[in-house]
Formats: sequence, C-alpha cells, structure tokens
Amino acid sequence: MPSESSAQVAPKVSERRVAFAVTQLMKKDHLSNHPIDDEMSQRAFDQFLKTLDPLKLYFYQSDIDEFTVNRNKLDDMINAGDVSFSRTVFDRFLKRVNERVAMVDRVLASDLDFEKKEMFVTDADKVHYPANEQEAYDRWRQRVKFDILSEKADGKTLEESQEKIHRRYESFARRMSQTSPDELLEMFLTSMTSSFDPHTTYMSPSTLENFNISMRLQLDGIGAALLSEDGVVKVTKVIPGGAADKYGKIQPEDTIVSVGQGETGEMMDVVDMKLNDVVDMIRGKAGTIVRLGVKAKGTGDTIVHNVTRAKIELKDSEARGEIIDHKTEDGRTLRVGWIDLPSFYMDMDAARRGLGDFKSTTRDVRKLLDDFNDKEVQAVVLDLRRNGGGSLTEAINLTGLFIDQGPVVQVKDSSGNIQAYDDTDRGMVWKGPLVVLTSKLSASASEILAGAIQDYKRGIIVGDEATHGKGTVQSLLDLGSQLFPVPNPPNYGALKITMQQFYRPNGESTQRRGVEADVVLPWITTHMDIGEGDLDYAIAWDKIPQAQYTLYNMVSSDLLTQLQADADSRIKKSEDFQKVEKNIERYVVQKNRKAVNLNEKEYLDERKELDKEKTEQEQFEEDNENPEEVVKKDFYFEEVIDVTSDYVQLLEQGRVAANK
Repeated sequence: MPSESSAQVAPKVSERRVAFAVTQLMKKDHLSNHPIDDEMSQRAFDQFLKTLDPLKLYFYQSDIDEFTVNRNKLDDMINAGDVSFSRTVFDRFLKRVNERVAMVDRVLASDLDFEKKEMFVTDADKVHYPANEQEAYDRWRQRVKFDILSEKADGKTLEESQEKIHRRYESFARRMSQTSPDELLEMFLTSMTSSFDPHTTYMSPSTLENFNISMRLQLDGIGAALLSEDGVVKVTKVIPGGAADKYGKIQPEDTIVSVGQGETGEMMDVVDMKLNDVVDMIRGKAGTIVRLGVKAKGTGDTIVHNVTRAKIELKDSEARGEIIDHKTEDGRTLRVGWIDLPSFYMDMDAARRGLGDFKSTTRDVRKLLDDFNDKEVQAVVLDLRRNGGGSLTEAINLTGLFIDQGPVVQVKDSSGNIQAYDDTDRGMVWKGPLVVLTSKLSASASEILAGAIQDYKRGIIVGDEATHGKGTVQSLLDLGSQLFPVPNPPNYGALKITMQQFYRPNGESTQRRGVEADVVLPWITTHMDIGEGDLDYAIAWDKIPQAQYTLYNMVSSDLLTQLQADADSRIKKSEDFQKVEKNIERYVVQKNRKAVNLNEKEYLDERKELDKEKTEQEQFEEDNENPEEVVKKDFYFEEVIDVTSDYVQLLEQGRVAANK
C-alpha cells in the first residue's frame, strides 16, 4: 500500500466550510424541499459505497458491517461539516484494492479452467460482499476469467491478455492511491446531493475549472458526454456538430475501453480509470487524431476508431431542410418539407451585444418554412430524434411558429411558485399538417416543443414510445461567492442544484415520463436504459393546474388509432422492420442477463453471433450513408413519410374532432 493517501491528510477547514455551504443550499434551494435526514443519510451511505465498489469486489462484508454503524448518522455529520467518514471508508478501500491486486496476480499465475461450465454474476444486486478471503478469491478468479475471455475474443493471446490485465489493476491501484482530498470530498458530497436527484452534484475546484473551460469551448475533443459506470466509460450523448457526430460511428451506450494519441500512439487501457483522466486523454488540439477503442453497446469486439478532434461549430448544429416529393399509393404526389434540428441553439453573445441578425434556431427554421410555403409544401416533418435540448427561449419561440399564441411551458420552483412562458408573437408561419419525430434521445427543450404541439392538438408525435424525460432545471451556485461575497472569491467549487421543474401547457410534467408518441415505431433506443427514469432517485412525475390555451382542429383519438393501425400493418410486412424487432429481442435478452458465461467455447460462440449481427448493421449503415443528406433515406424514413401521407389524407377527409 502507498505510504500516503488522501485519507491520511488532516481534514482542512475549507472542507468543513464546503460541506456546511452545500447542506445549507440544499435545504434552502433544492426543488424537493426534502430535509437532510436519516433517509438521505441511508441513500448517501449506499451511494458512496456504490461509487467506490459498484460490483462488490473489494470490500468484505465485515467492512460493510463496521461502516453500517454510521448509516443513519451521515446527515448529522455533514450538517456539522464533518466529512471524516469518507476518509475512514476510503482508507479501508485503498487497503482492499492493494490486497485485490495481489489476488489478481495469484489468479493469473494459477491454472485456470476455461472448459468449466460456470457463470460470473455481473448484477451487484444479485451478489453479497465476500465473507472472507476464500470467497473474495473465488469472485476474483471468475472476474479475471471474464477479463481474459474478453481480451481473447478481441484477438489477444493468453499471455497478452494476462499481461494487460495485470497492468490494468496495477494502474487502477496506483490511480486510487493518488486520489486528492478534493476528489474524495467531491465523491462524498455528491453521494449525498445525488440522493436528492441525479443531476444535483458537488463540483470540486478542479471539476468546476474544467466545466468552465468546456463552456468557453477553449479545449477541443470528440464532442461526446461521458459517464463512468462500474469502472467503464460509457457514451451518454453524442453532441450534434461535434467530432464524434461527424464521424458517425460512435453512439450512446457505447463504451470506451482504450485511448491512443495520433495514428500510431499506444492504446492505453482506460477500464477502471478515473473519468477525469479519461477525458483529459481524449481532449486535445483541434485537427489532431485520438484513437478510441470502443465496444458497441458495451459488448462484442473492440473496434478502434480514429476520430479527428474538432471544435463544435454552431453551423454544424443548425437546422437543415429538404423537400421530398413522395408518390402515394393512389398515384398522387405529396410534397413534404423535412427539417432536421439537432439542438435549440442561439448565439447568446451576439444577442447580448444587440447584433440584429444573430444566429438562432427560430430564425433558421422560419426561413425554411417560408421556403416550404413558397414551394407549396403540403406537410412538415420536424426531426428531433437526436435533439438533446438547448435554449429554452428558442424552444418557446420555435413552438410559436406553429401556434398562434399561448403558453408553451410552465415552470415551478421549490416554493411552489408557477410561471407560464408564452408565445406572444401572433400568427403562424406554418399552418399545415405537422409531424414531430422524436426518440428516447430527445430531451429537455425538444420535449417542451413536442409536449406543447401535442397538447394544442396541433400535430402528431411519431417515433420511440416516449422521449428522454428530463423535466428539471439546474443552476450552478459558486460556493466561493456564497461563502465570501467579495470580488474574486477563492475557488471552493460549485453546487449544481435542481431548482425548478418543467410542465406542459396541460399541467403534466415532462419529468420521467417524457412525451409519449402518438404513433410508435419500433427502434432499439426505446429499450435502452438511457432515460431519466432509469437514473437513481430521479425527481417524481407530477402535475400542476392546466394553463389556458386554444385547441386546434388537427388531431383526434380516432385519427391516431387509424394512423397506428396502418403503421403496424406496414411494419409487419416490412423485412427491415422485422430485422429491427429481432435485434430488439436479442438486445433485451443481452441487457437483462445478470451473468456471463465463463466456458470459453460457449462464450466465444455467443460473441461470434453478436459480432455477426453488428457487421450486418454496420454494412447497412455504410450502404445508406450520405453526409450531405438532411435525412437518411432508409426504411424508417419511408415509414415516417407513409405516416405523414396517411395523416394528410385523414385530415383531408375530415377525420378529426371539432374545435374546442
């Protein structure tokens, strides 16, 4: 064990100040108004242990029993600014990490039986902490077998696999021993704050600095949001216009297992590496290459992708439009205007400076709609499938292009105060049939627009079963300014805290539930655990009074029933959609598996089958790839156009309810 760890450094006065400031702000400003009590103490206790040892591989049950004496006391400790419990636990964790590294080397030196039929349980809820050294050894024997099989499936020899695994755990132990007091404080306080909701976190001074740098776009990278989960770095979002988005082959739920610099740099294993360290490796000067070892959806072979780092340019996220002439079954031509909108953007700096023609989503979409009107487009599809949100102002203004006037979103704060944000610009730029295309990746501002369009019965929502479900608003509170209200206060980090919640015009929150589609099309994103409701302690869905608004004569329940039935009928006859359904079935089976097969032949056979499916999917995507296209003209696109055509036809037939 290293001679010194963060746990052996005397507690600093600044840590007490930070802990005290965080608790006071949580009590005063958090949306839930939940006290810091025994319930939060229990949650924080569990979250902290899960952060350190998510798979229950390091601690013994006796360690947990010893710590559990404090399970109901953390609230009192943190309220008093006492963070010593984190040091006690982390000190023990470092001791166990070093013991496990020695254990891994013993396992690697042993004669492992790869013909034995056994399963390695990967679901932490299905296992307990080892009771003794023998139980710990057996768990690590299985873990190392799994690691070796994973490496062998990627083409490495047994010797190469053993060496890589030895280096991985040695490196992990070294990194853990270098954990700073600030990093430990961030882990501990975030265990408490994230017990209120998953988006409320404490940022240490270094994390805040990185956050500010990223907001100023002074560092370049691949343009992806990353999360460390169970020691693995997972892609949670690909930012429109960023390097990964342009590259096109890195998707949410993919995991990054190695990183290399330039075209020839050594690929460094990043499994169990601290997320900040991985991010630092991925960042770099625009125009340079970073090589990423990626497992698609976390399984299968590691594919190395060469991604050219770049700044995210506003124009890469801007709205793009295309007019599609679609031949209907009765021989007519339906003219559809398709708008791809990756985000709700606004050049805030230019707007603040009063420049007349600053870049904005609403301005760009207005121009497209004006062009559609000039060219006699009959229906508009607004594609928000990869829109993770952005400017709330733009979401409100853009919705205003499709409604005359009225409330677009309502906001409630921790005091229960409700404020409606209205579209006050009279008139509609587009008055015809509107289809809003969404997925589980559509979040925040895009959910506000989709919800308003649905509530006003102004158009139909088509796509995944529901959108992402993020209906809360966070604010960043600088702790230095809170503690020392003077110019240039010291950097004590910041609290990112949930203070408000979004509601639709009908009074329903978008939180957790998202916006449910009127016409559901099968796609794998519906089944991914990437929604707000998949996160621990997400704020609950609720409802406030409905706002006053006028309904449009564009949607009825009978019309929606007919649209879904017609879509289902086509989907059943489509070979491509049937392949999607089969892939979804396989994905769900894989996702729900709680254990991994450690018999080498059976493990490799399963991997071959998965890899075969991925190769077919990659080939399909390459065959349909055209970066100049506003939308990929694939079978999914064709079905959306068919739904749009049906919608227009039913409107022409008067298949809607009377205006209310």
